[in-house]
Amino acid sequence: METTVFLNGMPMHLVGELPKVEDEAPYFVLVDKDLKDFNLEEYKGKRVVLNIFPSVDTPVCAASVRRFNKDVASLDNTAVICVSEDLPFAFANFCAANDIENVRTGSAFRSDFGKTYGIELADGPMRGLLARGVIVIDENGKVIGTSLCEQITNEPDYEFVEKLLKK
Repeated sequence: METTVFLNGMPMHLVGELPKVEDEAPYFVLVDKDLKDFNLEEYKGKRVVLNIFPSVDTPVCAASVRRFNKDVASLDNTAVICVSEDLPFAFANFCAANDIENVRTGSAFRSDFGKTYGIELADGPMRGLLARGVIVIDENGKVIGTSLCEQITNEPDYEFVEKLLKK
């Protein structure tokens, strides 16, 4: 089944499918702002929120990083990883300029994260970037919720994430 998201009414298709609730979260390797590889294994025993978006250099993406830094990252036993194809240098500059300290940034520029998680844009002007969505993983590495923004210019559903984490 092909998933479609929109950019100002223009359809764009995703490569693959988002993981299903109750599935084991797929393994990934991302690069942090200090150019160090990290993976999901480092978060065993913690809940993980993957805040996924096209680029931190856009207002909506930047707003989501700020919001998760302020709200969700303060929850007990919860880590937030902000994921895009942005280079680690862009993440480092953004975090320094915006006092971002409570979330970790992860660049997917040298991984297959977008395909593995079914959130890479397959066509359209943003082909190769990631769509906007959130995937929530429990302490045991199981997916407990996914939310994909049908309109890529909309912010993620923060209330959906907060409800999942407050259960």
